[in-house]
Amino acid sequence: MPQTYEEMDAIAMLKADHRKVEDIFEQFEKASGKDRKQKLAEQACLELKVHTIIEEEIFYPACRGQIDDSDLNEAYVEHDAAKTLINEIEAGGPDEAFYDAKVKVLSEMIEHHVEEEEKRSEGMFSQARAAGLDMDALADQMRARKKTATAELKGHPEIPAETRTFQGDDVDSALADEPIAPSRPADDMGALR
Repeated sequence: MPQTYEEMDAIAMLKADHRKVEDIFEQFEKASGKDRKQKLAEQACLELKVHTIIEEEIFYPACRGQIDDSDLNEAYVEHDAAKTLINEIEAGGPDEAFYDAKVKVLSEMIEHHVEEEEKRSEGMFSQARAAGLDMDALADQMRARKKTATAELKGHPEIPAETRTFQGDDVDSALADEPIAPSRPADDMGALR
């Protein structure tokens, strides 16, 4: 019997998130109505914003110094490029000339990013497992943060995805080797601090 999300370790959780977003993008490609496309695009954007939060606040900092730093740096920059498109998509709508193209390019960017993380031997996930990181403890932290991030962002596409590696960003947060405090406090964050 397949594991539930609550039973998964950190890497299994991240892979499950990847499959969910891939499915949403596939549904978008097949959708024809503007309302349906917008709903799917917004769902993909929310999922990706939450996913980048748990990776950047918990998983990536745990990996810093344990796996190839150049892979981590590339992952942060890929996230930021995707966040730029996410913010464009959320600010726009299906009547705009490049809306479908933006969603398609975001899908392709995410496909590449997922491939980099999930490569069998040299991917980030393989490196993290080989480094002996405590995937169960990371999963517990990630599940808790995912709940608060989802509560913060669901129904609020006006809250932009925050970049970390672009000119003027808090680059130090992407270079941290300890989980960072969330950018927006939530009522029940005390357990993570």
